Amino acid sequence: MESLAQRAALLRESLQKSQQVTDAVVSILGSFDSRLTALDSAMRPIQVRTHAVRTAHENIDRTLRSADVILTQFDRTREAEREIQKGPHENLQGFLDAVDRLRSIERFFSSNRSYRSSDGVLNHVNALLSKALVKMEGEFQNQLSQRSKPMEPDRLFDCLPSTLRPSSESQPEGGKNPSENHQNSEAAVYSPPALIEPKFVPLLSKLAQQLVQAGCQQQCSEIYSEARSSALESSLKNLGVEKLSKDEVQKMPWEILESKIGNWIHFMRIAVKLLFAGERQLCDQVFECSQSLRDKCFAAITKNSLATLLSFGEAIAMSKRSPEKLFVLLDMYEIMCELQTEIDTIFVGEACSQMRDYALSLTKCLAQTAQKTFSDFEEAVEKDATKNIHTDGTVHPLTSYVINYVKFLFDYQSTLKQLFQEFKKEDGTGSELAAVTMKIMQALQNNLEAKAKQYKDPALMHIFLMNNIHYIVKSVRRSEAKDLLGDDWIQRHRRIVQQNANQYRRIAWSKVLQCLSGQGLTSSGGSGQVGSDGGNSSGASRAAVKERFRSFNVLFEEIYQKQCGWSVPDTELRESLRLAVAEILLPAYRSFIKRFGPLIENSKAPGKYVKHTPEQLELLLGNLFEGKQERA
Repeated sequence: MESLAQRAALLRESLQKSQQVTDAVVSILGSFDSRLTALDSAMRPIQVRTHAVRTAHENIDRTLRSADVILTQFDRTREAEREIQKGPHENLQGFLDAVDRLRSIERFFSSNRSYRSSDGVLNHVNALLSKALVKMEGEFQNQLSQRSKPMEPDRLFDCLPSTLRPSSESQPEGGKNPSENHQNSEAAVYSPPALIEPKFVPLLSKLAQQLVQAGCQQQCSEIYSEARSSALESSLKNLGVEKLSKDEVQKMPWEILESKIGNWIHFMRIAVKLLFAGERQLCDQVFECSQSLRDKCFAAITKNSLATLLSFGEAIAMSKRSPEKLFVLLDMYEIMCELQTEIDTIFVGEACSQMRDYALSLTKCLAQTAQKTFSDFEEAVEKDATKNIHTDGTVHPLTSYVINYVKFLFDYQSTLKQLFQEFKKEDGTGSELAAVTMKIMQALQNNLEAKAKQYKDPALMHIFLMNNIHYIVKSVRRSEAKDLLGDDWIQRHRRIVQQNANQYRRIAWSKVLQCLSGQGLTSSGGSGQVGSDGGNSSGASRAAVKERFRSFNVLFEEIYQKQCGWSVPDTELRESLRLAVAEILLPAYRSFIKRFGPLIENSKAPGKYVKHTPEQLELLLGNLFEGKQERA
C-alpha cells in the first residue's frame, strides 16, 4: 500500500508539470497569433500593389502581341500591294498568292472591326483587290487568247484509230464503212487532244477560281466562252466543215452532196469524240470550282458548232427522198446512233439539254426518212416504167440495180434491224428485213413480167425472164440474202428459170421440129423403095420432102439469125440452153435425114436441100445467144 501511495504521488506530480507546460505553450501560441494578425495587416497593401503590377504587365504583353499581329497584317498588305502593282505578267503565281493574302487580310480586319484602323485598312485592301480583279480578268483573257489555238487537221487525225485516218486504205473517203470496220470503230480508243498545253491549265483554273470567288462568274464565263468557241469553230473550219443553209444543201447536185455527206460523217465523229470531248475535259479542269459554270461555258462554246453540223444532217433528212439516198441516210443514222451515248455523256447538265434533244431529234428524223425511202424504193421498183428494154433479152439494168441495192442493204443489217425495231417493235431477229427484202424481190419480178410483155416475140420474152430471174437467183445464192430468204425461195425461183427455158424451147423450135416430122409425108406400109414417080414404097413424095427441107432451112436460118443476136450473158446458163436445144433438134434432124435423105440424094442439086450435116448444125447451135447477128 505504501508503494502504491508513492506511485500515485509521483503520478500527480507528473500531471501537474504537464499542465504547467501546456499552459506555457498556450500562452506562447496566443502571442504568435496576435503577431501574425499584425503582420498580415501590414502585408496586405503590398500584395494589392503586386497584383496590380502583374495585371499591368499582362495587359502590356497582350497589347504588344495584338500590335505585332496588326503590324504583320500591315507588312503583308505592303508585300501584296507590291505584287499587285507589278501585275500578273512577270509572276502569275506570285500575283495569285498576293490576292490570296489580301483576301486573308480582308477577312482578318472584317472580323476585328474594333481596331481603330480596321476601316481604313479594309478600304485599302478592297481597293487593291478591285485593282487585282481587273488585272486578273485581263490576264485570264490574255492567257486564253494566247493558248487557245485552232487544232490542225493532222493533229486531229493522229488522235483517230488507224482504221479511220484519211491516210488509211481501209477507210475509203466519203464511203460506207464496212460492217467490220464499224464494229472496230465502236471498240476503238479515241484520245482527245490537249486543246491547251497541260502546264497552263492549273494557272487558268486558279485565275478562274479567283474570279468566281470575287463574284465575277458572268465576266469569267464570257471571256472563256468567247476564246474557246472561236478556237473550236476555227478547228472545224480548218477540217472542212462549212456553214450551209438548208436551202443551199437541198439545191446542191447529188454528186457533190454525196461527197459532202461522207465528209460530214467523218466530221461528226471527230467533232464529238475529239473536239467536243476535249472541250468538256478542259472545262471541267478550268472550272473545277463550279459545276454549273462548267456546263454553262461548255454549252456556250459548242452550241454554234454543234448546230452547224446537225443543221446539215437535218437538211439531208428533210430533202426530197430518192432511192440512191437510202444508203447515205443509213450511214448518217448509223453514226448518230454510234455517237448518241457520248453526246448524252459529254453534253450533260441542264445547260446542254436543248443540244442533246437536237441530236436525238436528228437521229429520229434520219430513221423516219430512211424508213420512208425504203418504202419508196419498193414502190419505185414495182412501178418502174422504163421502156428501153434491150432487144437481145439480156438482164435489164433495173434487175442489176435492184440486186446491187439489196446486196448493199446487207452491209447495214444491224442498222436496219435497229431501225425496224425502233418503228415496228421488232424483236431484232431480222424477220422484218427478210419480209421487206422479199417484197422488193417480188416487186422486181412483177415489174420484169410487165416489161417482158413489151417483146413481140414470145420466145424472146421467155429468154428475157429466164435471164433476169436466173441473175436474181444466182446473186442471192452468192450473197448474205441467201440465209435471209431461205432455200425454199431459191428453189422456187430456180424452177421459174427452168419453166421459162422450157417455154422458150417449145415456142422457138416447135415449127422447126414440125418440119422434121414424117407426119404428112408417108402412108402406112411399103418397102421404102423409090419408084419412077419420084416417090418410094412408103408413099413419100420427093417434092414434099424437098419442101420440108426447104422450109426447115428457111425457118432454121431465120431462128439462127435472130437468136445469135439474143443474149444469155451467164456462161453456164447459155451452154445449158444450147444443149437443151441440141437435145431436141439434132436427134430429130438426124432421123429425118436418115429417113428421107435418100430421096434427095438422087435428085438434081441435093445440096440445095440438105444444107447442113448434123455435125454442122451442132456447130451452128454453139453460136446462139452471143448477142451478135450471124448467118447460117
